[in-house]
Amino acid sequence: MKRISLCLMAMLCVLTLSAQSVYENEVTNNIMARRSVRKYLDKPVEHEKLEAVVKCGINAPSAMNLQNWAVRIVEDQKLLADVKKMCRNAPNLICVCAPSDGRFDLDAGLMGENMMLAAQSFGLGTCIQTGPIRFLTTDEKAKTFMNSLDIPEGYKLLYVISIGYPDEQPETKPRDTSKVKYIK
Repeated sequence: MKRISLCLMAMLCVLTLSAQSVYENEVTNNIMARRSVRKYLDKPVEHEKLEAVVKCGINAPSAMNLQNWAVRIVEDQKLLADVKKMCRNAPNLICVCAPSDGRFDLDAGLMGENMMLAAQSFGLGTCIQTGPIRFLTTDEKAKTFMNSLDIPEGYKLLYVISIGYPDEQPETKPRDTSKVKYIK
């Protein structure tokens, strides 16, 4: 009798799992919930959370596992003061650099997505930005900031991720599913 009960329970579990929607798990829910956040609370992110976010980032795949990226996490509020408005007034920034020749930009992009999804799972908001790069790399007001990043020789600042506790909950924007084709 015990054996029959165990078999029935096992079959019920299998049926329940197979009927479960692909969107009913932690990972897919996290992906579907992530939005670009452009308003943040005036509260810096705890160092431990920033460490966890970056650890998830550097565990992204990279070509031949070369890990050709450099990541700088800016926690210094005085340093952020000169660039804060340009970077959505975020209390922290993650600066992602890649080799100047552009061959590893995709790897750096994969790393950024990992970091943004990890941040989402910790209740943090993020916004990836390339717009501020020109200001940061050419404007005299950003010189101290850029020098503090200590970007390796032969690398460029590729993008920044604003990160902080969100002060908004952006709505989902429609996605164009017509761009997806299934080849059978």
